[in-house]
Amino acid sequence: MQEKIKELLDSWKEDYARILSRWLSVHSLKGEAEPGAPFGKEVRRMLDMAMEDAAAMGFETRIIDGYAGDVTLRAPGENPEEIAVLGHLDVVPAGDGWKTDPFTPTRIGDRIYARGSGDDKGPALASLLAMKAIRDCGIPLRRSIRLILGCDEESGCEDITYYAAHAGMPDMGFSPDASFPLINTEKAMLAVKAHAPLSKDGLQVLSLMTGERMNVIPGESVALVAGGQEIADQTAAWAKKTGLPCFAEVTPDGVRLTALGIPGHSAYPMECRNAIGMMLLLLKELGVQGPLRTLADVYPMEYDGKALGISCSDPISGALTCNVGILHLVDGEIHCTFDNRCPIDADLDRLEKILVSHLPGFTIDTVKKTPPHHVPADSELVTALLAAYTEESGLKGEPESTGGGTYAKYLKQGVAYGAAFPGDEDLAHQANEYVKLDQMILAAKIYANALLRLCQA
Repeated sequence: MQEKIKELLDSWKEDYARILSRWLSVHSLKGEAEPGAPFGKEVRRMLDMAMEDAAAMGFETRIIDGYAGDVTLRAPGENPEEIAVLGHLDVVPAGDGWKTDPFTPTRIGDRIYARGSGDDKGPALASLLAMKAIRDCGIPLRRSIRLILGCDEESGCEDITYYAAHAGMPDMGFSPDASFPLINTEKAMLAVKAHAPLSKDGLQVLSLMTGERMNVIPGESVALVAGGQEIADQTAAWAKKTGLPCFAEVTPDGVRLTALGIPGHSAYPMECRNAIGMMLLLLKELGVQGPLRTLADVYPMEYDGKALGISCSDPISGALTCNVGILHLVDGEIHCTFDNRCPIDADLDRLEKILVSHLPGFTIDTVKKTPPHHVPADSELVTALLAAYTEESGLKGEPESTGGGTYAKYLKQGVAYGAAFPGDEDLAHQANEYVKLDQMILAAKIYANALLRLCQA
């Protein structure tokens, strides 16, 4: 029966590509709430499309007030246990640096490029096809399978909280929204938003608007400052000294400063370079004072939180990471965000107090704390999923930890499981995001194998 499932999934490769391309054409960015569309009409359009496609495959579907939808493959009997698969249909903004239109899916060889291809529409669709293969093969089940597709994963997970309250949530399952072999530990999160009045002393910053999401590392920062050629000369000298790609252009309105970083997901800053950190250090070099000088002192392009006094680590989940994802000048005030991914043993209340103490003159607008999540390595869930991964991929793997946050933490026993493979480029929230079709079909085979291990009668 496993061979029949594999044959079916292989035969559906072009169907997968066709459906995925249609899904990727929807700009499912969070928008203004409307009746029946709490995250905007485009996100609701994407949810409707996914549910219609699942219904056309013969599945039982429902939409929970526009917050999320689910697709069920039901086991016989009254109220059988369920295994959850949790994916999401919303995406982050495109950002800079794309070589193709991020919302026009472009197929080049075995790859499809578009925002949301890997995070998370491609893996969500692979999970749906895995369920279809199980259903089409007529395999008897002892547990039902419920694919839950959310609409606000990238902006706060209001969707899944609402869904759980109104539709209930299975106890166990996985989220195909990270990487193989398996992530059983998710760090705690400490998110802080703050603002402070711009200083009238020192270098005068006339405009500054960098970043769209707290959980994205911005790849470009642009500011307009008062001054002339002397500022441009200072910038060129500093760029040469540091080796950082920063540029200045004298304009009739002032000097336009540009810092070019390397974008990415705030949970994985190791291979990135935050353009906000670069801009802050450049502004400090040029003589900025007040809150921007404070930010330059506490966020000097490092991502371990050391200058903020919050650097820490533990053996299970590793080191804290810190990202300033938004830096905006609005009506004479500087607004900024700190996205901290913290070890599971960290004291979030203590870290909050330390961080705030390093921001004199700032008003703290909001603080959001998310506890860590951990599933034991010897659990039924982890052992079954690792066995499925090894059987289908031929690779061995151990449970891993992440600073990323997935829907898995909304389950009593939930893990992140694929669909990126070891050695793949980390493209979450980055330009030129893509999926490889052959890998997505392999992921579907892994998901089908795993679901059978957990659900087959």
